Amino acid sequence: MDAIGNKENRRHSTPAQSSLWNQLTLSQNYSAKNLSGFGYDLAYIRNRNSSNSTAIFLCGDNIATIDNEGEINTNPNITLR
Repeated sequence: MDAIGNKENRRHSTPAQSSLWNQLTLSQNYSAKNLSGFGYDLAYIRNRNSSNSTAIFLCGDNIATIDNEGEINTNPNITLR
């Protein structure tokens, strides 16, 4: 199986992961697919309110975020617990 197939299987491997991807805005989803190409995986979504969410992606020790408008930040000022 090729690298793209592996990513697709990993991204949709559990109902919880699939549910996270379904919660992304169209802009976030587009940006997320680009990040996934670099090995980032969707970890969780931080919802501040219904119109403002931040998707958190991890790749090893690296963190990236995607805001509600689809803007990617590869150096966010957040701390994971």
